[in-house]
Amino acid sequence: MNDPHDSAAPALRRLIDLLASGAASEDFTEVLADARRQGAPAQVLAEIDAAAWQALRVHRTMRQHRRREAELTALFDTAGDLAASRDLDAVLQAIVRRARMLLGTDTAYLTLPDEQAGDTYMRVTDGSVSQLFQTLRLSLGDGLGGLVAQTARPYATPDYRTDERFHHTGTIDAGVLDEGLVAIIGVPLLLGGRVIGVLFAADRSPRAFSPDEVALLCTLAAHAAIALDTAKALADTRTALAELAGANHVIQAHSAAVQRAEQAHDRLTDLVLRGAEVADVADEVAALLDGEVSVHDTDGHPLSGRPGDPARLAAALTASRAEGRAVRHGDDWVCAVLAGQDPLGSLVLRGRPDLDDPDRRIFERASIVTALLLLLRRSVAETENRVRGELLTDLLTSPGRDPAGLAARGRRLGVDLNRPHLVLVARTDPADRSRLAGAATRYLFGTRGISAEHGEAVVLLLPDDGTPGGQAAADAAERLARLAGCPVTVGAGRPASGPAALAAAHAEGLRCVRALQVLGRDGDGASAAGLGFLGVLLGDGHDVEGFVTAALGPLVTYDTRRGTELVRTLRAYFDCGGSLTRAKDELHVHVNTVVQRLDRIEVLLGRDWSSPERSLELRLALRLQLLAGG
Repeated sequence: MNDPHDSAAPALRRLIDLLASGAASEDFTEVLADARRQGAPAQVLAEIDAAAWQALRVHRTMRQHRRREAELTALFDTAGDLAASRDLDAVLQAIVRRARMLLGTDTAYLTLPDEQAGDTYMRVTDGSVSQLFQTLRLSLGDGLGGLVAQTARPYATPDYRTDERFHHTGTIDAGVLDEGLVAIIGVPLLLGGRVIGVLFAADRSPRAFSPDEVALLCTLAAHAAIALDTAKALADTRTALAELAGANHVIQAHSAAVQRAEQAHDRLTDLVLRGAEVADVADEVAALLDGEVSVHDTDGHPLSGRPGDPARLAAALTASRAEGRAVRHGDDWVCAVLAGQDPLGSLVLRGRPDLDDPDRRIFERASIVTALLLLLRRSVAETENRVRGELLTDLLTSPGRDPAGLAARGRRLGVDLNRPHLVLVARTDPADRSRLAGAATRYLFGTRGISAEHGEAVVLLLPDDGTPGGQAAADAAERLARLAGCPVTVGAGRPASGPAALAAAHAEGLRCVRALQVLGRDGDGASAAGLGFLGVLLGDGHDVEGFVTAALGPLVTYDTRRGTELVRTLRAYFDCGGSLTRAKDELHVHVNTVVQRLDRIEVLLGRDWSSPERSLELRLALRLQLLAGG
């Protein structure tokens, strides 16, 4: 009977139990240490080490998912509070408390402007212990908060005390010192392009805030702005009821509009809490506003609903982002979908050119709900692409080591490697490659494609939809450049299926992208077939017949139909060094006949047929045709 210490099975079961119980990271390394103490063989220790490493990766991924889930749950809870409560103080207190919880800071607070005094004051605090700090007032431009209010942009500092970007005053510095704050982040509350407050989170020790934390705090600030907007709308309603007692029908209409806006927000919030998709939100808003609603990505491509003109949409989207609200564009309405300052897409409403203010607010609130859903989809897509990217890296690194295993992994991840796929190899300046990797993830968002950084490039694997490789490469180069903000060169391999064939297609695409860069065609996209005679040399298939047909096809077809000798004339012309006299002797015809035939060749092949590059291709095609017996 085998010694149980000679098997890794008990340790593997223990690792699985640790994953299931949510144990700490240190517990996973202890499994290997126990095996060493028990004298397990080296082979078993290596297997346990590899398994523990994989378990730690899964553990980190699960921890990231739990953190994302906690953040989204808190955002949804905030939306629920906003929909269920009309107590402005309670809603703002909940937002500040959740800001402190999500960012894990020592304190959080919110300031609002005092229009009469011409400064801002502390409205809500959470975690504050200093009375002096809680009663601070800031003038426009003073301190971090004054700069946020002045510029309408988020600011963060790892150490406020030594940061010279802000205008320090004795009063503000004294309050910050009394509270013991060091690291501070502040984001604006925007409404109609106007700053109506600032939301802060702060630590009592140095700390650098990440872009994700800035975006998260901006989203919470958007909720605070909605709460203030709703409170203002309700206050306006009460004022109208008091002042327009004699015009009861006007008051009733306004009240009904406000109530409808509240109900609409409740319904949209309920959709989010029930896990609805972007299309569900679009349908709900369309029903509420009695129009047609479509959702578009940042490039203007439809995610739901009818497509539009991306160029016209871009102009309206710029105006919406500048004003911070929905804008009218012809007979349509356009509203930017934002996560803080990060654009996620746009909403377009058709069929309601007469949109009033309450319905306009419904439309604008729908963009916030849509932003939450798109953020969730982006997070899930990025996680899935990281896992699938590991599969792609393994496939390109060792395609022949375990083809069946690679195919099985692909099926588990929703990628059938045995079906035809197109391999695109994208390259840019090494300093911009991380931006290119992120752009590739966004480019594949909503598709079944996957991407990964490999070697000197970013590789994209897309299901083959019949689009020619050269066209797919050119389209990818154009859009990736727009997403990454830098020139991107893309080479396409031929469609392939199976790990070995896909690896060969990657090699062909890599040769194509290198050839494009050598030819000075940076920022372009092409396949081997689109590179002329270079494609014959670069392509794995060496499609000589296809190259000859592409180069001489119009002449061959003309000769076949008319019984002429254009191909023979062109060969004689080149063989005679471009001499008309020697060519007419070779062909035994009059020189005018040679001229007439060359004119016909120019009509069929284009005026550039005799240029150095084109004539080289034609000479090579004629020689290959001759060698093939043509």
